[in-house]
Amino acid sequence: MTAPYVKTTTENQIQTIEFFHPAHNSLPGDILAQLAQAITDAGNDDATKVIILKSGGERTFCAGASFKELIAIDDAQTGEKFFMGFANVINAMRKCPKFIIGRVQGKTVGGGVGVASATDYCFATKFASIKLSELNIGIGPFVVGPAVERKLGLSGMSQIAINANEFYSPEWAQQKGLFAEVYESTEAMDEAVQKFAENLCNYNPEAMKHMKEMMWSNCNHWDTLLAERAKISGKLVLSEFTKKTLKRFK
Repeated sequence: MTAPYVKTTTENQIQTIEFFHPAHNSLPGDILAQLAQAITDAGNDDATKVIILKSGGERTFCAGASFKELIAIDDAQTGEKFFMGFANVINAMRKCPKFIIGRVQGKTVGGGVGVASATDYCFATKFASIKLSELNIGIGPFVVGPAVERKLGLSGMSQIAINANEFYSPEWAQQKGLFAEVYESTEAMDEAVQKFAENLCNYNPEAMKHMKEMMWSNCNHWDTLLAERAKISGKLVLSEFTKKTLKRFK
């Protein structure tokens, strides 16, 4: 079994950040920390003009929070720290001065929807259904909610957050603004992602930096907001309802 990883490669001013976990690309705390750091480093790298964010494997982009770690949480402080992992990744993406292109090859759930939503331009395949499943286990998409709402609008975010059992199609996600383009195959998507990234490298980096600042200008309070949301999730994960539900996944 391949070990979890976050790896970066740079070619022709395009830096690709890839994460992987054998449990459907779920995100435990150490992988979240590495991901946030990799995004920050790429943003500070003068040799990088554009960032591609992707995951390993074929059919799942990201299964969200690591259930193994969720089950192990036994106090509010540990819970808050775990959910701050997602907050830190989203805030790193928001603050990164370079455009981040998302490459979503398959299903994405919970925190994974938040990560996809925090990209600046997102490509997907016809297999990339999305689901916000947090309510199913007694919590809610509190930390990722602002990023998802920013892309889908309040109505779209509310719909998938309340209907927590349902996978929504990539076509629905495209109509709502999460995915810019949806492809029939991973190969076709990868070709389009590469072409798009190469084209962005021809633009003025200063112009792109200012554009990114403009597009995220209403989100400067997210350091505080997402920390407050992490506290809510950290408490709820200790609830009797959640503990009972998570036992099923042991």
